[in-house]
Amino acid sequence: MIDVEVAFALPDQQKIVALQVPQGTTVYDAAVMSGIVDQFEGLQLAGTPMGIFGKAVKNPQAEKMMQGQRVEIYRPLTIDPKVARANRAAKAAAKAQLKG
Repeated sequence: MIDVEVAFALPDQQKIVALQVPQGTTVYDAAVMSGIVDQFEGLQLAGTPMGIFGKAVKNPQAEKMMQGQRVEIYRPLTIDPKVARANRAAKAAAKAQLKG
């Protein structure tokens, strides 16, 4: 058995589940075994991107877990990062213009 964690977060809620899984457990299987889907309404693991310590895993159903790793279940982005960056830049420019 190995010790792993499974994490998922929403803007207002996060959960990290520590569990022991058999050697050879995949990233996807660890997420299923954690029961985390029962704690977040609408969370589905099939097809959902996952990673280990911030590094995306291409195939969670094939990638094997190692001792001490943490699975991170990623939620869809609410806004494109480029758009968010442009919005912040425009807001900063407008604020600077008001001060100047």
